[in-house]
Amino acid sequence: MSRVQMVTVAVDDADQRLDRWFKRQFPQISQGRIDKMCRKGEIRVDGGRVKGATRLEAGQQVRVPPLPDTQAPAPSARPKVSAADARLIQSCVLYRDDHVIAINKPAGLPTQGGSGQTRHVDGLAEALKFGFEEKPRLVHRLDKDTSGVLLLARTRLAAKALTASMRHKETRKIYWALVAGVPTPYLGEIRYALVKAAGRGSGGEGEKMIAIPPREVDETPGAKRAHTLYATLFRVGSRAAWVAMEPITGRTHQLRAHMAEIGHPIIGDGKYGGSGQENLGDGWGAQLGGIISKKLHLHARMMRFEHPDTRKEITVTAELPDHMSQSWETFGWTDDLAAEDPFEVL
Repeated sequence: MSRVQMVTVAVDDADQRLDRWFKRQFPQISQGRIDKMCRKGEIRVDGGRVKGATRLEAGQQVRVPPLPDTQAPAPSARPKVSAADARLIQSCVLYRDDHVIAINKPAGLPTQGGSGQTRHVDGLAEALKFGFEEKPRLVHRLDKDTSGVLLLARTRLAAKALTASMRHKETRKIYWALVAGVPTPYLGEIRYALVKAAGRGSGGEGEKMIAIPPREVDETPGAKRAHTLYATLFRVGSRAAWVAMEPITGRTHQLRAHMAEIGHPIIGDGKYGGSGQENLGDGWGAQLGGIISKKLHLHARMMRFEHPDTRKEITVTAELPDHMSQSWETFGWTDDLAAEDPFEVL
C-alpha cells in the first residue's frame, strides 16, 4: 500500500472530472473504488469532501488515500480503426492546427456510440491524431443523421476554452435545411420550450422532444427554454423551402422539433415530421416524394468561433452531403445563392 499523497492539479488537467483525473493518475483503481473512496471522504479536494463528478481547478490539492501497489492488468489496446475508415474520417477534415480540428461529419455517422462500438466520430478520432499522443476530444455533438461542421479539440486546454465559448453562446452556428412548405414570415424566431418524452423501448428508443409554449415552461417539469432564428432563403412554390437556422440555445433535436412545431418539418425527418407525404399542418409531410431523397435534409453549414489559442475569429464552412446536393440541384439552387451568415441583417 502507498502512503497518503497530496497531488496538485496541473494546468492541463483543469476542468476535468475528479474520477476521470483519478483514473488517469492511478489506472489500477476501478471506478467503483473511486466512487466508494469519495463517499467515505477518503478522497478530498482542498480538504473538502467531493463527488466523482466534481470538476477540478488548476492548483487544487487532491488528497489521495493509501492505494494498493498492485497494478491492474494492462488495458487492452484501443480498437484499431480500419484503413478505409481512417481514410474516410481524414478526408472529412476541413480545418486543422495544433489546437483544433474541424470536420464535415457525414450524415449517418454517429458522433458517439454505445459500449463496444467504434464506428462513430469519437472512435474514428483515433485516426485524427496526426502525430499527437492523444486523440482529439469532442466539444459538441451533431445528431447521427445531421451532417456538417463538427469541432474537436486537440488538447485539454483547447477543449476547455471551446466548451466555455459554446456555453456562453460566443460561437455562431448556421444550419441549412430543406423544409416542407414555406415558413412565414420569411425571417422569424421560434421560442417554444422543449421537454423530453420517454421512448417506448427498454433502452428509451424512440424518445423525442415535445414543444411547450413559453408560458407553460414553469409548470412543466423538465422543460427547458429554447430559441431558434430562421430565415427562408428560397422556395419551390408553396411546396418546400431552403431555410437557414441559427440555434441560440443548444437543446436536443431543437431545430427538428421547432420546425415541425410551426408546421414545416425538415424533409426526411420521420421522428418529428411523420413518415407520410401529406402533413395536417400548414406545410407538407416529412417526404416530398419523387426523386427527393428520404434522408434527413439538415446540415451544419457554418461555424464561427474564437480560436482557443490565438483568439482570432475562425470561420469553417462545410459542403452539403450528396443527398442534399442532389435535392438542391433538382430545385436549381446553388450554394453561392445564400449569404454566409443570413442573420447579420437581423
